[in-house]
Amino acid sequence: MRETFTKGMARNIYYGGGVFFFLVLIGLTVDTVRGLPKTDNSQNLTEEVAAGKRLWEINNCIGCHTLLGEGAYFAPELGNVYTRFGESTDAIKGFIMSRPKNGIPGRRSMPQFNFTPDELEEIAQFLKYVDGIKVARDWPPNKEG
Repeated sequence: MRETFTKGMARNIYYGGGVFFFLVLIGLTVDTVRGLPKTDNSQNLTEEVAAGKRLWEINNCIGCHTLLGEGAYFAPELGNVYTRFGESTDAIKGFIMSRPKNGIPGRRSMPQFNFTPDELEEIAQFLKYVDGIKVARDWPPNKEG
């Protein structure tokens, strides 16, 4: 290596490195976009699922629950709730309907949202849809148990 490091050499390293890492970014982006259809569960996306997502947002469920690792840690993760409830939307709806009006004294508890039967079905279908998303590293943990 030369004993002197010129401005031209520094500029070539800077631009060469920039081009190299830009090409790496493009390659990783293309790889990610190609892999999405295998993992995103979009074949099961319906109007009912979209309505359940709107209910999820309107009622700020993510303010207490996590969904696939995103959200608050006050209440349980719901990315695998359909599996945990025996792959039954009726069990999910029953749990939501069974919440006491004023909560459980002395405990943190999900409030009673007084959803209509249609809204209950929509939120249950949304949670079923989310459970079908294939995520990296088997998130959330303990999906089978």
